[in-house]
Amino acid sequence: MLALNVAAFPERMPPVAIEAILSAAAEVVKKAGGTIAGGHTIRSEEPIFGLAVQGIVHPDHVWTKSGARPGDVLLLSKPLGSGIVLAGGDAAAKDAAIAHMRRLNRPAFEAVSALAGDPHAVTDVTGFGLLGHGWEMAERSGVALSFDAASLPLYDGALAAAEAGTRTGGDTRNRAHLAGHVDSSAPSGIEALAYDPQTSGGLLVAVSPEDGARLSDTGFVAIGEVVRGRPSVSLRG
Repeated sequence: MLALNVAAFPERMPPVAIEAILSAAAEVVKKAGGTIAGGHTIRSEEPIFGLAVQGIVHPDHVWTKSGARPGDVLLLSKPLGSGIVLAGGDAAAKDAAIAHMRRLNRPAFEAVSALAGDPHAVTDVTGFGLLGHGWEMAERSGVALSFDAASLPLYDGALAAAEAGTRTGGDTRNRAHLAGHVDSSAPSGIEALAYDPQTSGGLLVAVSPEDGARLSDTGFVAIGEVVRGRPSVSLRG
């Protein structure tokens, strides 16, 4: 895996701060099994930093969103609610969420890779939230996904902030994007957390019940199932 730094910094920004950003990124890329191979930097009044990443995968082991099957179990590797916690949680909840968000998905990837066969479908849960990325899996697989609201793993403070009315800008956009595709009987707070855009979210996988039991032993949480029906997503209260 090769990664390129993509950076924009104001000229007044202290060089020590820029050095800290670049060195921290290099350390994380190394932990993920990659190498920084260069990058591009421009001047900007607002600091911006990201990585462009390229990798190689064996063509017989490409994981996609399109293979979920009726009878599969759905599991998630990280809690939900990062957006709502960072917008409305207390200091302790924010610190805990940030610490968790800094954890790579590599251990989850390795746990899935250790299964006897490839997972049926996989996606990360990021800007479209659990329901949005679940819809992508349902649509591409031609199945319905059913999530159990009571089983969703949540960041500390996430439910309290959601029940207090905290929402992010992505909430409205995600709801509009998914109009007609989601059926929810969950309480409004849980529903908001399922729509909540995630930063550094976990992996959502669809696997056989047997493989689901194995993944549960590695930290994944079972949150639902794949069922027959037109492509859709439901959140059971």
